[in-house]
Amino acid sequence: MSLRKFIGTWMFVFLVISPAIFNPCTAHLDPRWAAKKKHMREKVRKMFYHAYDNYLTYAFPHDELKPLTKSFTDSLSELGNLKREYLPQDYSGSALTLIESLSSLVILGNDTEFERAVLWLSENLTFDVDARINLFECNIRVLGGLVSAHMLATDSTNRLVRGAYENQLLLLAEDLGKRFLPAFDTPTGLPYAWINLKYGVMVNETTETSTSGCGSLILEMGALSRLTGDPTYESAALRALRRLWSMRSSLNLLGTTLDVVTGEWIEYSSGIGAGVDSFYEYLLKAHVLFGNEEFWRMFHSAYLAAQKYFRHGPWYHEADMKTGKATYWQLTSLQAFWPGLQVLVGDIAAANSSHREFFHVWERFGVLPERYLLDHQMLHPTEKYYPLRPELAESTFYLYQATKDSWYLEVGESIVDSLNLYTKVEGGYASIRDVTTMELEDHQHSFFLAETCKYLYLLYDDSFLVGRNFIFTTEGHPLPVLSDWHERLPQTYIPANWTFAQSGKQARRASSMSLQVCPATNLNAGGHGDRQVESACHICDAHTDHRCFTDEECGVDSTTCRRRSCSMAGYCGLWLFI
Repeated sequence: MSLRKFIGTWMFVFLVISPAIFNPCTAHLDPRWAAKKKHMREKVRKMFYHAYDNYLTYAFPHDELKPLTKSFTDSLSELGNLKREYLPQDYSGSALTLIESLSSLVILGNDTEFERAVLWLSENLTFDVDARINLFECNIRVLGGLVSAHMLATDSTNRLVRGAYENQLLLLAEDLGKRFLPAFDTPTGLPYAWINLKYGVMVNETTETSTSGCGSLILEMGALSRLTGDPTYESAALRALRRLWSMRSSLNLLGTTLDVVTGEWIEYSSGIGAGVDSFYEYLLKAHVLFGNEEFWRMFHSAYLAAQKYFRHGPWYHEADMKTGKATYWQLTSLQAFWPGLQVLVGDIAAANSSHREFFHVWERFGVLPERYLLDHQMLHPTEKYYPLRPELAESTFYLYQATKDSWYLEVGESIVDSLNLYTKVEGGYASIRDVTTMELEDHQHSFFLAETCKYLYLLYDDSFLVGRNFIFTTEGHPLPVLSDWHERLPQTYIPANWTFAQSGKQARRASSMSLQVCPATNLNAGGHGDRQVESACHICDAHTDHRCFTDEECGVDSTTCRRRSCSMAGYCGLWLFI
């Protein structure tokens, strides 16, 4: 296989968000579906502008809209339930929702409003305020929004009036990035979860943070370094990520919360939901964006461990990082991002299986509750809310891009209809306080515009992606994949070595993840006809009849990602786990 063909295969695995790879034209669809997509696109467009226009009318330039009372909240300094006494008297907000809406405006084709917003931010936004903010949330929402918008403002489409934009958003992003750096000044290099934008780390600041909080900074801060030429930001984020990875257990699992000063774990139970979710996401996406094999090796090990110790059929429970034993059997709404991540790996069967279960829960309640107890088949007594989260819509978009199965268009329609039925009010879209009563809460989160509406729109109109490759941050901000940002292709991928990997016994002993190819188009298992690898971790048994003499002739199970062994009777199976 040539090097060019290898790179093409590798990009197929990851850049499935590029319709150019999947032939996105609707000509192959039933004409009724083409009309349906157009109708749904306009329906989502109206959703976005109902939320956006009400924000501009009642909340701008403050951070987020309170749609029931048609007022505002300055949530940049409230993220994580920050007390109001931390907010200065003259603080007028950071226009958070406006920043979060920038790339959505571009995707919806509204270059005029995008330009107006960019120029307003250029002239009015400042971070020189006495405000204590959550580093993770400010990174993914504000820094990510600014970096993404800068790259959209300076791309080849010339969507801004010539001369009107002079890198103002990048300058703002750089100023914010500098204000982040004191948070990393710890004995471990792991950053504090909270920092004051004006004064740095406060006296007696909490030293507790989450795995996501210190392991999901590399995309935004790495992109900032590449754009400014200053490696400081990427180095700080990378040092924190490496230290976090060094704290994994022998099972390649990490906990949920830790102490940034001592480097000790506080909560040993972990999963793919809150507190950990974007850690997995950023390992994979950092590899795509920067081409660094170190990120891939981390993700490879972490993903296999998650599949092995967290997965139970289509569901994912939590487990102790040291023993791998299940701790909490619960579904959380944040877990719904996982099928989308699996699409990027090429693990479509596993992604589809979990996605369908999440959608069944959505259908049961009308929306996706924050937490559902799987072992008791009931809602969590205090976490019955739905804050307009995007994760199910996100995974639906990815799965449709990968499969072109019209069923996912129907799922998207169900999500849109539920949002309009239960959450739409005169002043915008309100969160749901209790999914059993559909009682509303007076909050329209900025991510509703940054992610929920964006992924639903892209589900029905992916023209923004045609001919271009992007990765989306965990907050839905698109970053273009640029060859200039990629490290040199490792020597192990020269054509001679790849040919060797494809031949003989070695090909049988490799999984699609180890060879970095998509399971759906994977190798024919070393000459065994049409046998296909079923998942990202699957390694076929050496013989089609599953007979064996030694464990070496057995592969890796496609569902559990556990190594199969040879029984006394001479058959491969999961005998050690029965």
